[in-house]
Amino acid sequence: MKTIIIEDEKPSARRLNRMLEVLNITPDLMLHSVHESVEYLLNNPAPDLIFLDIQLSDGLSFEIFDQVEINSAIIFTTAYDEYALQAFKLNSIDYLLKPIDEEELMAAVDQFKLRFRQSENSNKAAIINFEEIAKLLGNPIERNYKKRYTARVGEHLKLFHTDDVQLFYSENKGTYLSIENGRNYLIDTKLESLLEELDPEQFFRISRQAIIHIKAIDDMISYTNSRIQIKINSFKEFDLIVSRERVKEFRAWLEK
Repeated sequence: MKTIIIEDEKPSARRLNRMLEVLNITPDLMLHSVHESVEYLLNNPAPDLIFLDIQLSDGLSFEIFDQVEINSAIIFTTAYDEYALQAFKLNSIDYLLKPIDEEELMAAVDQFKLRFRQSENSNKAAIINFEEIAKLLGNPIERNYKKRYTARVGEHLKLFHTDDVQLFYSENKGTYLSIENGRNYLIDTKLESLLEELDPEQFFRISRQAIIHIKAIDDMISYTNSRIQIKINSFKEFDLIVSRERVKEFRAWLEK
């Protein structure tokens, strides 16, 4: 179970770390700002659980959710109770006021562990059922991947074939498709759902923010920390970087 703490006050972060270790949870990482958190979450696999302070050194932590699609469980830790309603609209387990009470922390962690176990059991059951069906049929199950998406443009619906899509990306809580002329269109499907719908031989998720089409790649450049920068000439919204954890899988995908 991967856990991170996002807290700008280092004494508070260390105290929370010690309290969690008593509960047999060892956080993998501590982050201290909105900018640092966005950079990490865009380029690394999502943790299972985030302990998240609301007021960070460079803004409110809610700003992180505007830039990154986060599916991790959240336990908010804050000295203020005025943000409780906003926090519970997100994927939050609990809202703990500082100074954090040991019993309240234990209750929040227990609640998360229960949800985590239920999710694991559900995923295992789904995998087993899929494998059993394949065995009964005696053949691999062929997938029919989605070929078209629609986007609303004013009062009209515009139709796009996946062969014409350069990439899909998320930004400011929205999901967009980008085509060769550099135009971007808002669609209703979340990035996570797209992974289940797109042909994996044609599309690859290079980071938490972007899924690219293999035909759209114009250039690939070595980048810092053993990462790879992707160049799609018509796309100018942000740098397309293959996160370090995905580089090996990305290289294998290129050579299929």
